[in-house]
This record gives sequence, C-alpha cells and structure tokens, in this order.
Amino acid sequence: MTATLTAPETTAAGRASRGPHGLTWMVLRLHRTALVFWGLALTGAVAVLVWMVTIGDEARRGDAACVTPARDGYLGCAALGRLTVDDVYAGWTESVTAALAYAGLLVAAWAGAALVGRELESGTARLAWTQSVTPARWLAAKLAVPAALIVVGAGVVMPLLRWARRAGGPDLAGAWYYPDVFVATGPTAVAYPLAGLALGALAGLLLRRAVPAGGVGFAVALFLHYVLERLREDLWPKVTRTGTGSLEVHRSALVADRHTWTEDGVRHLRVTYHPESHFWPLQYVETGVLLALAAAATLTAFAVLRRRTP
Repeated sequence: MTATLTAPETTAAGRASRGPHGLTWMVLRLHRTALVFWGLALTGAVAVLVWMVTIGDEARRGDAACVTPARDGYLGCAALGRLTVDDVYAGWTESVTAALAYAGLLVAAWAGAALVGRELESGTARLAWTQSVTPARWLAAKLAVPAALIVVGAGVVMPLLRWARRAGGPDLAGAWYYPDVFVATGPTAVAYPLAGLALGALAGLLLRRAVPAGGVGFAVALFLHYVLERLREDLWPKVTRTGTGSLEVHRSALVADRHTWTEDGVRHLRVTYHPESHFWPLQYVETGVLLALAAAATLTAFAVLRRRTP
C-alpha cells in the first residue's frame, strides 16, 4: 500500500521537474518553421562572411590605383578593370550588413503575428493555459526562447562581420558611421532584434490578431530605427575644432557641422564631428536606450496579460 501511494508522488514530481523543459520544447516545436529559417540564415551568413575574409586581400588589390602602362608596382588599368572581386566583396558586405541591421523588423513582425497574435486569435494560448501553464509562464517562455536564439545568432554574426569588414578595408566595407554599418557592427545588432521582439509581442497582446499585430510590430520597429538614426549624432558629445585659413579632420570622422565666417579679413572655420573613437560610446548609449525600451515593452506586455486573464 505504501509503495502504491509513493509511486504517483514520485511520478508527479518528475513531471513537474520536466515542466520548464517541456514548455521550451513546445515553443520550439510550434514555431519550428521560424527555427529552421533562423538556422539556415545563420549558417548561410557564417559561410558567406568566412568566404569574404578569404577574398579580402584580393578585393583590396582590385580597389587599388592603376596606371597605363603598368609600372612601379601598380597594375595596368586594363588588367585591373578585369578584376571584379572588389565589387563582389562590396556587394556581399552591403547585403549581409543590411540584413543584420534590419533583422529587428522581421523579428517584430514575426513576434506580433506568429509568436503571440496568432495563438491568441486561434485560441491556442488559452488551451495551453488550461494545461497547468499559467499565462505569465506562457509569455515568459514565448519571449525567453527567441531572445536566447537572437543573442546567439547576432552574437555570432556581428563579430564575424567586423572581421570580414577589416579584411576588405573601409573603402569597400563602408564607413563606421553609415547607418546600416553602425547598427550591424556593435551590440546594437543584438539590441534592435530584442527590442523588436518585445514590441512585437506587446502588439500581439494588445491586438490579439495575427495580421494587424504583425503589421504594427513591423511599423513600430521601423519607426524606432528612423528615430534613433536621426538622434544618433546627439547621443554622445561631439568634438569641436576651430581654426583659420583651412581646417581638416580625419577622413574617418563623422562631420556633423561646418561653419565658416570672415572676421577682420580673416577666414575662420569651425568643425563639429565625431571621431572614429566615438563608435563605442555611441554604441553603448544606443544599446542602453534599446534595452530599456525592450524592458519597458516586456513589463507592459506582462501587465496587459495580467489584466486580460483571470
């Protein structure tokens, strides 16, 4: 009799210990199409970036100066014109950079439409809530699983992209302050998708319909990109230099303003700019803004869910 009573308790305890793992597996299985797409995209991006590193030296040679006829170590212009590796390198760099920079838009649309909106619209979420899964735990799993995949994916691709860009040089890879380059080559590459995930999930909870929630999530994430791009120069104090006659700053600097005036017959100049060394301070501030927004959206999502469920 004792053995009969003890066995069910042990079994129930075993089931309880497997609960979180089971919920995680349920999220992965339910969204396996998105998981497959994520895996293929990550694998493809890694393969392309490693290949770009291998052609970096040749791409730089294709972007070099030329003379006709060839002399003094310079390639002849006719021979250089037949080299296309620099265009190939630049094109792939631009494509991978743009894809990583705007990944947050796709994440926001998917989170709003498929991750939350579709399940609320179809009733799948309420079915899960009747299976000993609380609404708060359901939402936590919905956010935690894709967030972990985002961190892993962007955390792998971003440093590889920086490596590939160094292999080809800034003339082919683009300046550090170009909008897509800036977003894709620092911690913002992780922060934008995380913010998109939280905003998309919030849209899904508010609208409870897949298509409208996906559209709103995408639109809000796009607006976020636009606003921060417009405000980026002001996220960290600029450097100001003044002089007379002529005044030049390093070619890698992001020039925000140039002002020229004449006083007592002397030409004065003032240049306000961000040197390349400001890349990381600007990255950290923008990342902090994005993570704060993601946290606020996540807390709001839990509050909305708590109000709308028993």
